[in-house]
Amino acid sequence: MSSDTPPTGQPLVEVWGDTANTRHLAWAIVIGIGISLTGFLIASRILVAHVSSPELARAYAMLAGLAGCVLSGVICAFIFQPKREVVEGAASDPAWREEVVAQLAEEHGGLGSMDDLPPVVAREMKELEIYELFAQHDPAHATHSKAAR
Repeated sequence: MSSDTPPTGQPLVEVWGDTANTRHLAWAIVIGIGISLTGFLIASRILVAHVSSPELARAYAMLAGLAGCVLSGVICAFIFQPKREVVEGAASDPAWREEVVAQLAEEHGGLGSMDDLPPVVAREMKELEIYELFAQHDPAHATHSKAAR
């Protein structure tokens, strides 16, 4: 987990590969605990009186708590809207894309062969305009494209 402060002055933290505002993250945790724990406790009291086995009542109460987690996630998604800006098309820097692909190739010992891709994946990569970017880093594909010229 790393911490950073953007130009807007809001403190940010990176959690599980995503960036979040620390204040919004803290409120989301409080909301999640409040809703899920309340759901568990209420369901536990109601189910103890209506279910024959206390273990079964507790298991169903845990399901209610889990439903509370999902509900709190939906609520927090509406309260704390995403703040990132996605830039597509010509506005993005092509050199940055090449650096990312080169870094991926280094980290994972190569990217594999473009010839091994299923046709559906290759077509989607072409639609996203990233096929040629990855093809440049494929030695087998680079020799095929040079021979075709």
